[in-house]
Amino acid sequence: MTYYLIAGERSGDLHGANLIRAIHQHDPDAHCRAYGGEQMEAAGSVLVRHYRQMAFMGFLEVAKNLGTIRRIMRECQADLLAHRPDVLILIDYAGFNLRMARFAKKHGIRVFYYISPKVWAWNPGRARNIKASVDRLFTILPFETAFFANYGYEVEYVGNPLLDALADFHPDPDFRQKLGLDQSPVIALLPGSRRQEITAMLPVMLAATRSFPACQFVVGTVSNLPETLYDDLMAAYPAVRRVGDSAYDLLHVATAALVTSGTATLETGLFKVPQVVCYKTARWWYEIGKRILTVPFLSLVNLIADRSVVPELIYDCTPDRVSAELQAILPGGPNRNAQLAGYDEVRQKMGEPGASGRAGRAMVTALQAMLKTP
Repeated sequence: MTYYLIAGERSGDLHGANLIRAIHQHDPDAHCRAYGGEQMEAAGSVLVRHYRQMAFMGFLEVAKNLGTIRRIMRECQADLLAHRPDVLILIDYAGFNLRMARFAKKHGIRVFYYISPKVWAWNPGRARNIKASVDRLFTILPFETAFFANYGYEVEYVGNPLLDALADFHPDPDFRQKLGLDQSPVIALLPGSRRQEITAMLPVMLAATRSFPACQFVVGTVSNLPETLYDDLMAAYPAVRRVGDSAYDLLHVATAALVTSGTATLETGLFKVPQVVCYKTARWWYEIGKRILTVPFLSLVNLIADRSVVPELIYDCTPDRVSAELQAILPGGPNRNAQLAGYDEVRQKMGEPGASGRAGRAMVTALQAMLKTP
């Protein structure tokens, strides 16, 4: 059977690669073609376009690159029709992929979606649009099943692929030595994987480090962005170390973390590292966000727990506030043990590892059944 996958971000490339491997386990003759990254290519997919050419973040950047986005979408649509796969598998990346879902449905191509668009966060009525254009939706957050059921849409919760990644993780025993770290507390700084996130958040995180001379700070960097970006931002902080593409090794040795809101907040929680969730935005965007968001939290940890487990600093994300919240979760701090207990609750709700395998098996089985149906 033939599969066409679209992932527009770094995390989607990772989850897409694991999904492709799972598909091959249940369909050895599977042929995969993809918009994604090197990980999906290494897993056995023909790579049409790299996600680096598609990863635009925020209203202003999307607006500035609207012509490029439209051109890429037209190219993707033409390539999809030229190859007409048995199924189009969309991975997260809602702005682009929901449009591709409607296009594929219109042209008689089956559509599966893995890692649901976060329609529960704002304008939840879009769930009806997903139901209309997506044949099968495979979700990774436990609360999404009940959410979509409210719209008469039966989805399949396959578990969270982060649990797979953690289960496969083997810590580097020499990590501290390689970075020149001693036994004093290590604080992880995880400013994100996109340029806009890093330029907004890393300066705030770095400024907060000045209040903790007894701690060691390490920035988790990503290789899809140039080192010069970090060089410029970190120039005034020579004592702060950095490590590339090793967030899990960093979290493995971390006492606490400052984390930009996103998937990394859940990863940090699964490593049981107390954290402060940071997100800096303009006042006008913050005011708009308060009116359109339909969820009480931004971090996945709090959303899954359905209560405040970790602090979220949004509009008031200043070095002083970050420092105060970090102090409260260090050993002996008043909030540390409560966070750790909350992480146990989140982990229990998420279930067991094996999401990629379950999703791959379910997709192959569903597609076989569809192909047999006249």
